[in-house]
Amino acid sequence: MSRLRGAIFGGLELTLARHYGTRLAALATIYAMARQVPVEELQANIGKEIAVSDWFEITQDRIDNFADTTEDHQWIHVDTERAATESPFKTTIGHGFLSLSMLAPIMMGTVKVAGDFKHGINYGLNRVRFPAPVPAGSRIRGHISPHAVEEHPWGVQTIWNVTVEIEGAPKPCVVAEWVTRAYK
Repeated sequence: MSRLRGAIFGGLELTLARHYGTRLAALATIYAMARQVPVEELQANIGKEIAVSDWFEITQDRIDNFADTTEDHQWIHVDTERAATESPFKTTIGHGFLSLSMLAPIMMGTVKVAGDFKHGINYGLNRVRFPAPVPAGSRIRGHISPHAVEEHPWGVQTIWNVTVEIEGAPKPCVVAEWVTRAYK
């Protein structure tokens, strides 16, 4: 899928990169790929999976950067030698909050509420659990379904059920009920 995205959106990404910088251009390209779903379709599909994201790799570099950002350098996340011998997983694992933070790129590149909205925000979480750890080097992806959709004079509030699977694992790493808002 990423090769296809590169082929289709390469020109757009290059144009955006010239104006906004490479990283922002890549994010804009990913966001442009998201499937726009009308409110009526979301409401008609409450509780049904409407989208599955691309895979994201949880590399040791990503884990280390997250540790630096959050100042959570617990050995089970960052000490590969110690984890290999002392951890029940025999490798380092990603932080639960790293897996949770991946909801943003999972959603941004997958689905968004269609409409003439000026901006959207992360309004918070109603529920979240981390059923399984994510070993370094694993790939994760999100399964997304609308839980509730409310129209308001200011825009739309959507509660999403998001389950983040680990490739080849029997349990997901994140199960969350996430609240977003899209403002007119």
